[in-house]
Amino acid sequence: MRKIIHCDCDCFYASVEMRDDPNLRGRPLAVGGASDKRGVISTCNYEARSFGVRSAMPSAQAKKLCPDLIVVPGNMKKYREVSGQIRDIFLEYSDTIEPLSLDEAFLDVSDSARCRGSATLIAEEIRRRVREGLGITISAGVAPNKFLAKIASDWQKPDGLTVILPEAVDGFVLRLPVHKIHGVGRVTAEKMHRQGIRTCADLRNYSLIELVQSYGKFGRRLYELCRGIDERPVNSDGSRKSVSVEHTFNEDLVALPDWQEQLTELYIRLLERLENLDDRYRISGAAVKVKYGDFSLMTQERASQSCRITEFKHLLQQCWDKRAEPIRLLGVGVKLRDLRAELGPEQLPLPLPGAERLSA
Repeated sequence: MRKIIHCDCDCFYASVEMRDDPNLRGRPLAVGGASDKRGVISTCNYEARSFGVRSAMPSAQAKKLCPDLIVVPGNMKKYREVSGQIRDIFLEYSDTIEPLSLDEAFLDVSDSARCRGSATLIAEEIRRRVREGLGITISAGVAPNKFLAKIASDWQKPDGLTVILPEAVDGFVLRLPVHKIHGVGRVTAEKMHRQGIRTCADLRNYSLIELVQSYGKFGRRLYELCRGIDERPVNSDGSRKSVSVEHTFNEDLVALPDWQEQLTELYIRLLERLENLDDRYRISGAAVKVKYGDFSLMTQERASQSCRITEFKHLLQQCWDKRAEPIRLLGVGVKLRDLRAELGPEQLPLPLPGAERLSA
């Protein structure tokens, strides 16, 4: 039985903006273009949604629904940075990650030894680390397949965790409204409702042939999903770009000796993780990052083919020299080269002259 986690950040862009500017918290906020320049809303927080504001809505229309709406321009560089930090956390639990967007991904933790192999505990730990380390919330769903994990992550949003155990799959799916099925849009849902189909239990009254006749190729998919069947794998490129470890402290680290002491502990953890890599990887760089009390981040990097602690100490000193203020998080990591990817696909050897005669 597979163990799949679907993680979905809550109002991702808006959450990052509220994290960085506490004055925005508790107020209707949207990230998007200006209303006087025919801008469009990219995302909004739940306070704005209560007024009917939605993604892809023109900013001018959103301002009519919510006159007090604050619209801030997006900062994709910052969002990508936070997304990368979240992915680094994911990688500590599984190499099999399928990102769907900057703020959403599937993880296959079937073979993970973390948290005693419990997918539920892994999801809880990921959510806690994202909340404490990055200052935003993430909702998660745990289930035996991707279809159910994605539905589960949306079940208790925001900041929720829903677990669908294997023995509970059938009961959960039977009660599931058909509009919750991925691929069932408004038009398809209306067609189903005219046929008296409102739940997956209703869908099960139709044979595979009947569903294919009514919904084409999607009919086969409906036949499987209404029974909780989804064999799609979590598609990962299978290549790691980096390995890192980090820690968020209960109390900020004020002095450089405290930074250095924690660096040593993190370095030991990094070496343990590097031991699990196979021979196809080579180290290409070293990095140290620190996060200050205001959640601003500083990263120092250098090209390197080794993993000596002196390099990390040097990078940490650079961080201190640039901004000697208390930090709430410290991280160390290395960049990786995938030799297998660089070599490309293996070619079949050319036959030697006379090989055909020898094999005949």
